[in-house]
Amino acid sequence: MSGTIGDKVFRQLPDGRTIECKKPDFSNREFSQGQVDTQARFKRAVQYAREASKTQPVYAILAEGKATNAYNLALSDWFSAPEVHAMDLSGWNGAAGDPVRVQARDDVHVKHVLVKISDGNGELLEEGRATETTEKHWFEYTTMGNYLGVLTVTVTAIDLPGNMTELSREKTIS
Repeated sequence: MSGTIGDKVFRQLPDGRTIECKKPDFSNREFSQGQVDTQARFKRAVQYAREASKTQPVYAILAEGKATNAYNLALSDWFSAPEVHAMDLSGWNGAAGDPVRVQARDDVHVKHVLVKISDGNGELLEEGRATETTEKHWFEYTTMGNYLGVLTVTVTAIDLPGNMTELSREKTIS
């Protein structure tokens, strides 16, 4: 026997015994700010998963043949940001047409990789979206301008829920 009768709760223990205890009272419970923040974050994740599991086919495709569903994959994806594993600046020498290569991964899908180039004072010189290459998890951005000096290249990987991960590197072009 297990369940609730009035203000009493009956529980079955793993060894087969049944115990009786008082029904817990949470009516005066106060949540900490951290708990309130976590609850709000989870609520946003649920809202995202409800919509995305129906509108983003990638979740249904990944769930096929697995012990999960599109909703659970979307919910999990909302909580995990993409990762930027590498930024390859070896082919970029400050000239227009040079490539900036980025290796980025996500548990589901990297939606965009953005590349920004700034000068030594932090002034934005150019920015654009990298395109996915035929190499798995690699993206490439072709620069438009010619630059000299100490430059900062910042790449941002963005996944389907909008989580972002950023990586910056300096390179001196003379």
